[in-house]
Amino acid sequence: MKTQIITLESHDDLISVRDKLSWAKTPRILLVVPKYAKVNLRVLDLKVLQRHADSLGAQLGLVTRRLKVKHDAESLGIPVFPSTTKAQREQWVEPAPRKQRVPRPPRRDLRVLREQAYEKEAAWRTSLLGRILTFTAGVLAVLVLAGLFVPRATLTLHPESKTQSVVIPVAASESTAGVSLAGSIPSQKTESTVSVEQSLAVVSEISVPKSKAKGVAQFTNLSQNEVTIPAGTLVVADAMRFVTLKESRLPASDEFVEVPIEALEAGEQGNVDEAAIQSVEGSLGLLIAVTNPKPTAGGSNLMTVGATDEDRAKLREVAVENLLRQAEAQLRGQLGDDLLLADTVEPVEVVEEVSTPAAGEPGKTLTLKMTVKFSARYVAADDLRQLSLAALNAAVDEGFQPSAAPTYKVVGDPFTDSVGVSHFDLEVTRPLLRKIDPLQVFSLTRGLPPESAQAKLQTEFALRQSPQIALTPSWYPWLPLIPFNVVVEAR
Repeated sequence: MKTQIITLESHDDLISVRDKLSWAKTPRILLVVPKYAKVNLRVLDLKVLQRHADSLGAQLGLVTRRLKVKHDAESLGIPVFPSTTKAQREQWVEPAPRKQRVPRPPRRDLRVLREQAYEKEAAWRTSLLGRILTFTAGVLAVLVLAGLFVPRATLTLHPESKTQSVVIPVAASESTAGVSLAGSIPSQKTESTVSVEQSLAVVSEISVPKSKAKGVAQFTNLSQNEVTIPAGTLVVADAMRFVTLKESRLPASDEFVEVPIEALEAGEQGNVDEAAIQSVEGSLGLLIAVTNPKPTAGGSNLMTVGATDEDRAKLREVAVENLLRQAEAQLRGQLGDDLLLADTVEPVEVVEEVSTPAAGEPGKTLTLKMTVKFSARYVAADDLRQLSLAALNAAVDEGFQPSAAPTYKVVGDPFTDSVGVSHFDLEVTRPLLRKIDPLQVFSLTRGLPPESAQAKLQTEFALRQSPQIALTPSWYPWLPLIPFNVVVEAR
């Protein structure tokens, strides 16, 4: 008998195997499970494949060496063979014939049984009039519930208003720990670094060194040996220093030699008197003595345009003022709503200060670059708000309540005393409204038409203007009967 051999692969599942069975046109279909292929066929899968083969009019067989699959197939009556050759040579066991299920005939007394099981409804419930009345009652109940819960109202009242104002004398100090109702408030320190470049047109004249003074130094040997005086040896007359212009040899034992000298710096200050030079710099000064037998001469100055000490002081004063203004503006920007105590802004460190040209040098324009670190104290805005609120709450009038947050402003300029405490007056204001009880408003207006409710509220309360009533839906003629559907606003 012809047999269709189908070899399964690792990726095959129940659906793909069924599709392969559908292509078979032989009375016997043999599924081959390779030894190393991982094909998972459960008992339920084998049962489905067996029924599918039956529907095709074919008998299903199996070639496998897996004991579990073999036992499952044998339990379902599927013949199992060790190889395809034996499957084609050996006789297949005929499957047991399947019993066909015959449906039972329908019962004829079902309608009678149903009538016996259920009681009959009352006549009024089955009549048209009874149904109409029941439906009408249900509709009315829904309308009543909707009339209770759907309508909503917003009542806007304008009660008596007044402005509460308090002036608080404030004392701010870094040693204060917290805000006190007496006006004590903590202050904090902050820093800011600013730079400025300031210029000044110079019209003054200064004396500028022009030439160097020259002269002769007389050296005397204090030792018993010959001493060599190298060129460039420094000799000193008070604050002036001179240098030898050539190398000389000084014989031993109170011998002396004269050497030409020149001032290190140009200017008239190099012209010193006779015997003004008295010392030699360095270790050579232990072996020789020096003096000048004649005054030095030739040092001169030249008058030219340049900045005097007064010009430099004036420019520095202007630069410091500009730095102070910039520091104050920069600190205010950094602090935002916090209150800067302006009289505490002070320089704490000069980071950089460069003048061009330098002192003693000529120039028609004097430029000063300065970078200074400033410090200042400030009062936090949160502390001011806390103090304002505490002072207002302590003095609020009976029967009134605040309608907005308080506002404050500093009266006058803060001043700091000798012990570091800053004093200023803080003016605090906020609007107040007379208290209105929402439950009282609801009890006066519940279920009334809007016009009647307005008149009653105007009579009961001292209002600045007529109350407004907004109904939802707008066509509803009465105010709600339930409290949580009414919102009372005071403005």
